[in-house]
Amino acid sequence: MADRCPPPPAEPPTDPPGPVEIDLAPHGEQPPLRADAARNRARLLDAASCLVTRDGVASLTMEAVAAAAQVGKGTVFRRFGDRIGLLQALLEHREEQLQHAFMAGPPPLGPDASAGERLHAFGPAVIRHEHPYGDLYLACRSDLVRTYTVPAHRLRLAHVTMLLRAAGVDGDVELLAQALLGFLDPGLVDHLLARRHFPLDRLEAGWHDLVDRVVRPAAA
Repeated sequence: MADRCPPPPAEPPTDPPGPVEIDLAPHGEQPPLRADAARNRARLLDAASCLVTRDGVASLTMEAVAAAAQVGKGTVFRRFGDRIGLLQALLEHREEQLQHAFMAGPPPLGPDASAGERLHAFGPAVIRHEHPYGDLYLACRSDLVRTYTVPAHRLRLAHVTMLLRAAGVDGDVELLAQALLGFLDPGLVDHLLARRHFPLDRLEAGWHDLVDRVVRPAAA
C-alpha cells in the first residue's frame, strides 16, 4: 500500500476557494449513505490508511487526510467530527475482517464450534489482529467514553457475553465479558509486549488459562 501513496504536498488544500467539497453526512448521524457518499467515505478512509502505513499514526491529521484525498479539510471534519472520530472510523474499516471471522468464519472462531472453543479462539484472534495496528488502537483511547461506546467494542462485548451464556456460565455474564475484554485491552497488550517483552504466545496462554477458569466450573 505504501508505494501507492502520493507524496505529501507542500501545502495542504484549504476550503473554497480550493478543492471541491464532497457532500457527506455530518459525524454522529447514521443514515444510510448514498452510493456516492459511501464511495467518498471509503476514499477518505483509504487515504487515511495509506498515510498511517507510510508515515505512522502520529502523522495522521485531518489536514493530511484532506490533502491526500484532494478535498477541503472541512469535508473530513464533517464526515468524522474530529481526529479521534477519524481514527475510530479507520479502525472500524479494518475491523470488518475480524468481525466476519468471529461471526461467520470457519471454526474454531466461527459459529461451527462450541461456545468454549470459540471463546478460546477469540482472544488470540483479537491480539494478533490488533498487534500490527497497535499504535492506531492506542491513539483512539484518548477518549475513553467513545472507546466503550463505539460499535466495534459493543459488538465484541455482545459476542463474548453470548458465548459465556451459551457455555452455561452463571452470574453477571456481561461483567465477566467486560473482564475478559480487559485482558485484551490494547494498552495492556502494548505494555506487556513492548515493555515487559512478553512473547505473543505467553499472552495467548494467559487468555486460555483465564477462559478455562471461567468456563470449566460451569461445565463441571
